[in-house]
Amino acid sequence: MTTQPFAEAVQFNDYRAPAQTAQGETPLQLEDAADLPVTLALEVGRTRIPIRGLLQLTAGSVIELDREVGDAFDVLVNGRLLAHGEAVMVNDKCGVRLTDVIRPEERTRNTGS
Repeated sequence: MTTQPFAEAVQFNDYRAPAQTAQGETPLQLEDAADLPVTLALEVGRTRIPIRGLLQLTAGSVIELDREVGDAFDVLVNGRLLAHGEAVMVNDKCGVRLTDVIRPEERTRNTGS
């Protein structure tokens, strides 16, 4: 005797794009997200090593990366490539000067890999 799988219709709420908001509602604006925190990271380079090699690393170990000395860093925001930059000193701190900002239409296709 086989049992029939149970299925039930699902009701979805109507989606309204910002231009179609109900009377009295305000569409979302870029300013609404301006204060949300994001993670900004600078990537000097990458490499792949086996876990055995990772476990053997000690202070003073050198890891060869996929970039040449003097190559630009990747500037990533939440893991997506935003720009390229170079290291600079700002007072007594390290900083980055942006040398190339990725066009917005390219950012949506790029994951920073």
